[in-house]
Amino acid sequence: MSDTPPSSRHAPGPRALFRAPARAVALSEWALVPLRLFLGATFTYAGLQKLANPNFFNGVSPISIHAQLVAAARVSPLRGLVVHLEGLATPIGATVAVVEVAVGVATLIGLWQRAAAIGGAMLSLLFFLTVSFHAAPYYTGADLVFLAAWLPLALAGRSSRLSLHGVLDARVAAEAHRPTPEVVAIAFDDVRALCGHFDAGCCAALDGDACDSSRCPVLVARAPSGDGDAVERRAVVLATASTVLVGGAVAVGATVAAVAGRVVGGAPAPVNPNALHAPPGATPTALGVVLGRARDVPVGTAASFTIPATGDPGIVVQPSAGVFDAYDAVCPHAGCTVGYYAQSRLLVCPCHGSQFLVGNGEVISGPAPHGLAKLTVIEGSDGNLYLK
Repeated sequence: MSDTPPSSRHAPGPRALFRAPARAVALSEWALVPLRLFLGATFTYAGLQKLANPNFFNGVSPISIHAQLVAAARVSPLRGLVVHLEGLATPIGATVAVVEVAVGVATLIGLWQRAAAIGGAMLSLLFFLTVSFHAAPYYTGADLVFLAAWLPLALAGRSSRLSLHGVLDARVAAEAHRPTPEVVAIAFDDVRALCGHFDAGCCAALDGDACDSSRCPVLVARAPSGDGDAVERRAVVLATASTVLVGGAVAVGATVAAVAGRVVGGAPAPVNPNALHAPPGATPTALGVVLGRARDVPVGTAASFTIPATGDPGIVVQPSAGVFDAYDAVCPHAGCTVGYYAQSRLLVCPCHGSQFLVGNGEVISGPAPHGLAKLTVIEGSDGNLYLK
């Protein structure tokens, strides 16, 4: 017979310290409410903003979904896939906007929260792998942060606090004359004192095994009674009916936002409507590679071109007569293409708002970590612009 005391013989091993107590995720409901409301409001706003902004679907605009796909094709690890999706930019953009609204609204009202959180996490992962993968340092890209923020909601599942699902669950419980499914926090020592099975580190209900909060019979959810399946089916029916009603209201609201954006806002002209094109048959000379005619870049305006050596978009500005400032137009933050804003005389990233000086490309407002790569463009005696 062993001389080891029962409290030592049945004490939880080191692994028990890394196991979550039973129903642990349900205890985080109130703590997750601020995060849930923030993510829900943000994704709802983001989706409606896309639907209401005509330029998001305007292929020649630097803030369009097409421009973002083109930028992603340069920097994304999924470039082999993205490059084949550029022709589907409009349906892809519409799908992303609708899914954002659906995820946001479901999260806000607490309906199918786990599914909505998984959808939000997948969207954030997609945005990270396409739009913000180029962000440096990595933590300056918001999409990776959003991905991490969605995971606690996905783990916690549906909430009974400030949520439509909580209201429906309470209604179903009342109809079935069952207690409301509510979880409260209580110190485990108090559970041991009240359960009547704990003795010297052991649990009589676990056949004398060590008392363990992850397997505690008092904390582990009990099997439903015989009418449990019927009650669950009733809950699913109510949740589905609510989804249809909410989905219809959201569809109407999204349509109104899209129409209002086009009627009220209109579609402003793209920032860089001009594009330089080399004359037919032009070949590199001692001055450099021919980009196009200097007259296509009037004073105070800008034009775009493709950098032959890299395939990156370039931008050239003529701030004063005979002076041409040119840069690689790829924003060093997340790879979007910058544009020239004549009113402020700045180069601005349309995706995240970084601002750069025209004279030297220096960044004056982040989140870009550094300035634009400067290029040398000169005007030849033949009236053409040359890239050295």
